[in-house]
Amino acid sequence: MTFSSGQWNRDRTNPAQFTGRVAVLGGFALVAFLVIFFRLWYLQVLSGDRYLAEAKNNQVREISVPAPRGEILDRDGKLLVGNRTALALQVRTDQLPQAEGRADVVLRRVAEIADMSFEKVRQQIREQTRELPATPVTLRRDVPFELVYYLRENQERFPGVTIDRVYVRKYPRGTMAAQILGYVREVSAEQLEQAPYQELLPGDEVGQEGIELTYDSVLRGINGETRLRVDAAGVPNGDPAVVREPEPGNDLVLSIDSDLQEIGESQLAERGLPGAFVAMDVNSGEVLALGSAPAFDPSVLAKPVVSPADSALIFGSPDDPASTGAPAFNRAVTGTYPTGSTFKPVTALAALADDKLGLSEVINDPGAITIGDQEFQNAGRIANGPVNLRDALKVSSDVFFYTLGARMNPDGEDAPQPLQEWARELGLGDPTGVDVPGEAAGNIPSPEWRNDLYKEGLTDRTWSIGDNVQAAIGQGDVLATPLQMAVAYAAIGNGGKVVRPHVGLRAQNSQGDVVQEINPAPRREVEIDPAWRSAVMDGLRAAAMEPGGTSYPVFGSFPVEVAGKTGTAETFVDGVPYDQSWYVAMAPADDPEVVVAFTIERGGFGVDSAAPATRALLTEYATKYLSVKPRQLQESIAELPAAGATVPYE
Repeated sequence: MTFSSGQWNRDRTNPAQFTGRVAVLGGFALVAFLVIFFRLWYLQVLSGDRYLAEAKNNQVREISVPAPRGEILDRDGKLLVGNRTALALQVRTDQLPQAEGRADVVLRRVAEIADMSFEKVRQQIREQTRELPATPVTLRRDVPFELVYYLRENQERFPGVTIDRVYVRKYPRGTMAAQILGYVREVSAEQLEQAPYQELLPGDEVGQEGIELTYDSVLRGINGETRLRVDAAGVPNGDPAVVREPEPGNDLVLSIDSDLQEIGESQLAERGLPGAFVAMDVNSGEVLALGSAPAFDPSVLAKPVVSPADSALIFGSPDDPASTGAPAFNRAVTGTYPTGSTFKPVTALAALADDKLGLSEVINDPGAITIGDQEFQNAGRIANGPVNLRDALKVSSDVFFYTLGARMNPDGEDAPQPLQEWARELGLGDPTGVDVPGEAAGNIPSPEWRNDLYKEGLTDRTWSIGDNVQAAIGQGDVLATPLQMAVAYAAIGNGGKVVRPHVGLRAQNSQGDVVQEINPAPRREVEIDPAWRSAVMDGLRAAAMEPGGTSYPVFGSFPVEVAGKTGTAETFVDGVPYDQSWYVAMAPADDPEVVVAFTIERGGFGVDSAAPATRALLTEYATKYLSVKPRQLQESIAELPAAGATVPYE
């Protein structure tokens, strides 16, 4: 390709023009640079001091102000759990020295006077100031006045360290209802990740067990907030501004009657044996008393730090995973035991409903019976002769109920299981839904259950008729809690309503205004033929009130008629057999209002241990709720026959 000279001249750039363009662009760049330079010089040199002063005086710290937790009261308004103020050793990290290394010097001094390691102090500071750096860090509560005086005299050596008043749970009734009430502790890191606790901060306290846990959202208040202006060194330079006042939590009124609770716990304490009891309204499921022995002092758990010795004493040894021997173990709702003869009313209803027993049928009781290749005996091999259902309950004939168990034995896993079905319908074998945490399900043995154990190598045999025979008298693999037995008897007493037991009654604000009623609906209604119920209730009344009845030596002259059943269950601890003492009663017998269930480990016969304890509790109930005069009760005690004079067992 060739170009003409004219074309070449048109396409060639003029050097003078190019140089001019570069000069113009350079001038613009220089002007822009000078503008930026002078602006920075103005901000940093001419106005730097003013902006630095504003920055130093414009720092704001948000301080969380803990709200007092609501009180817990019994049904009569008596205080069970309240709050007290305590002196707490606190560190305000924004007031610690800012010079490098000086804060650690102060914290080491704090660790020494607080009897803590330096590492522990640093850990508490990290955890409690993760969200709000200016929030005071509590290291110790209930510090002695000597420490208060020491800090005042040496405050210059402890900048940022203060003694302030904080709220601490108090228990004016001592150990009463400890397993029901539970305790509060600082919210854990795991809990802070859970939905109910996401608005909380490290150092806040929440319910960790018992009613404190179940109704934590009711009892826990809303923390207040204060904003404090500080300088760059964290020194306040103005009055604090209250953004939000703390809102106290609501008070919780329990269905517990302190008078009944005290009687029940004293009965267990007198015997010095592990055990549990329940007193419950038959129709509403309101729990009037619920206790477990041994007991513990919940105020120990109100301390910021619980010693390993105290923890082991309350919660048991780490070598005992279930902690079944520990005071914190709530035997009333978590302890499962063979029920002995208290299970017999359940067997009776199942047999009547399944046409395995006629209302007037008589079964001969010679003292022992052979079923298959095994002999089953009454306690003491006592022969009761021909007995119907009423008399069988009255004298607690094992042979009578062995026979019913054999008649109802499921012939295979797919066969009808009337005994198991009725037990579950009445509330056994499943949690009752009570609002006290940690409830156990218990066990109602069935062919599927045992055969599954056999397949897993956990037992050496499959289901046999003997399993059902033993279950019919509450032995073998039957396990239930005292609360479950109370619910089952209540369903019989009220005609078929399986109540949902509850300890919470209502929530109210600090002025006493009710903000929430707690009245859960029954779990279900069970159809119990009135004739069946009448026969069972009549037998239970005879067992308590008529000569020859298993608990007549205890209740024969009681001024209120009682329908009750003794139980003596054989159980084993570390391979050693012992008698579990049971008694379950309803009163008044003709129209029950209250059901009481007592069980005492190693308590011997039901009539000797659990029945007298039940009488003591029913005495208080009769005086308070049934208008029975104390004089009548005293006279009834004087008329009691000698214990064990009529029936040598049960």
